[in-house]
Amino acid sequence: MHILSQNFSLVSSWINDLRNVETQQDRLKFRRNMERIGEIAAFEISKTLEFKEVEIHTPLDKIMVKEIAVQPVLTTILRAGVPLFQGILNYFDKADCGFVAAYRKHDANDYFSIKQDYLTCPNIENRPLIVADPMLATGASLVEAIKDLLNHGKPSSLHIVAAIASQQGVEMIQNTFPDAQLWIGALDESLTAKGYITPGLGDAGDLSYGEKLQR
Repeated sequence: MHILSQNFSLVSSWINDLRNVETQQDRLKFRRNMERIGEIAAFEISKTLEFKEVEIHTPLDKIMVKEIAVQPVLTTILRAGVPLFQGILNYFDKADCGFVAAYRKHDANDYFSIKQDYLTCPNIENRPLIVADPMLATGASLVEAIKDLLNHGKPSSLHIVAAIASQQGVEMIQNTFPDAQLWIGALDESLTAKGYITPGLGDAGDLSYGEKLQR
């Protein structure tokens, strides 16, 4: 697991703004900070990918350079994951993309199950697969999404990017997908009784796009 804010950097400041009720009401800034974390994660992930050598021509000469051997597939869970996903896509601009629609469906006692009703994905066989999920809380929705994605092929590597994760969610992913690499903005220790990360930052989807109708 890689914690992007483990040593103080600009990532730490962006996460502070994401958490802070005094600044997080600026939706544009909230989305942009999510993008920034995605961009940093993409940069770090790029260092781990296989590369190939190719010849290019400059105005003066020819030179052998390194390029990504196989472009990754980027995926996210709608809708909260879109800004984080966009940040990754900003850097992996030649990648193919897939999308999953999943949400918590609460019952009368406020227990929830995971409802997933849409998935579209390009070929992931032998390609790096990067999954963006801004809040890795219980890990239940992410596990279901990844399992469905893996029905479309076996990636060469699996990378999971989250702005904030709970220790429980991390353990869920590590136990279910032991070969996955996690790229986490910040790690929080606990969850509320309703399965929300604390201290966390609230609902990333609502803060990005406005409050949703409950169903």
